[in-house]
Amino acid sequence: MSSFERPFGRYFEEFEVGDVYKHWPGKTITEADDHLFCMITMNHHPLHTNAWFAEHETVHHKNVVVGNLVYSLVLGMSVPDVSGSAIANLEVETLVHRNPTFHGDTIYAETRVLEKIPSTSKNDRGIVVVETKGFNQDGLEVCYFRRKVMVWKREFAPPRERPYSGDVWS
Repeated sequence: MSSFERPFGRYFEEFEVGDVYKHWPGKTITEADDHLFCMITMNHHPLHTNAWFAEHETVHHKNVVVGNLVYSLVLGMSVPDVSGSAIANLEVETLVHRNPTFHGDTIYAETRVLEKIPSTSKNDRGIVVVETKGFNQDGLEVCYFRRKVMVWKREFAPPRERPYSGDVWS
């Protein structure tokens, strides 16, 4: 019998400058997703939540998804490949919304490794610099950000454990 654990994030040694991670799956942003995110974050701008306002008083003539939702989704899509075993997200250096996202758009994301910096103060970790792009279903880039992530070196990472022990299949 084989048992498999799904990787979640990477250790410092596993990052290679130039590597690209194509995150999966994508996410279709519904009107309900956008409205809920706006209400949770107290962003009540009618551009996001009022169809009549958007149709009559905006340049796109339809609702635009709030940018922080797009950023949050793209960031979240990158977690299993990039920061799932990170010590900390240190910095978002750049965040740009290149094109609008609308209700019903499906967002996909990719991340490229730019730099690896071993820690000079603690031998158990390093910093990885990555850039991530979000695209809609038409291939238009809707979001771009660059960030620094502090990650464990493999030999120092805490083990991933479950709150129970033993063979549950015996």
